[in-house]
Amino acid sequence: MPKNTQNVKKSDQNKPWNKHKQLSKIPLETRAKGTKYLIVCEGQTEKLYFDRFPVATASVVSVGVGMTHYRLIEEAQKRMKEDKYDEVWCVFDMDYNPERNGQLESFNNAVLADNGVNFRCAYSNDAFELWLYLHYKTAEHPNLRHFYYEKLSILWEMSYEREGKKQAFSKTIYSKLENDPNASQANAIQRAKDLFDKNKDITNPHERNPMTMVFELVEKLNAHAKK
Repeated sequence: MPKNTQNVKKSDQNKPWNKHKQLSKIPLETRAKGTKYLIVCEGQTEKLYFDRFPVATASVVSVGVGMTHYRLIEEAQKRMKEDKYDEVWCVFDMDYNPERNGQLESFNNAVLADNGVNFRCAYSNDAFELWLYLHYKTAEHPNLRHFYYEKLSILWEMSYEREGKKQAFSKTIYSKLENDPNASQANAIQRAKDLFDKNKDITNPHERNPMTMVFELVEKLNAHAKK
C-alpha cells in the first residue's frame, strides 16, 4: 500500500465522528448469536444505515471510523485480530477529490484488499448515495457524489447535502427506503449487479463508475433477517 499522507479526509475533518481522538469500540447494537459480522464504515451515514437492518440469526457489529481508505483497511484488520469474526466488511466510497494526493491509488489498494472470503469490501464509486439512488432508478453514466445528492434531494423533498448527513436523518434512511412505495431494495440489488457485470473487467477500481458492491453485504444480512 502507498504511504499514508492524510489520516482524515479533508471534507470530513469537521464532522462529528472525527472530533474524538479515541475510537469507540462499543457497538450500538449486537443481535442474536450466529454468524458474527464486523462492518467497519468510512462514515456515519453507512454505519447508521447498517445498524437498522432487521437481522435475527447473526451478530452484527458496525462502527463508523471516519478514516481514509488506507487507515480504514488497517483499522478493520486490527479489529479482526482483536476479536473473532466470521466476516469483516469495509464500507467506503471513492468520493473523488482532485486535490487529495494519492487518492486513486489508495482507493484501488483498498478495493484489492478484499480477499473474497472473510475480509470483504463493499465499496461504492463514486459515493454510497449511489446505492440509495438505485432503490429508485438505475445509473447509466459516471457521476460524482453531488449528482446523487441532488437526485435524493428531489426524491425526498429536502436538501440532502445540508440535512441528509446529519445523524438524526441518517438513522431513518433504512426505514425511509423500506416504507417508500417508489423505492425497492430488490431493484437496487439487481441494478447494482447489472453495474457490476458492466464494469467488473475494468482493471483499475477507481475507473469503475458507476458501481457499488454494497449489494453483496445487503444480501448477506438479508439472509439473516427476521422472517
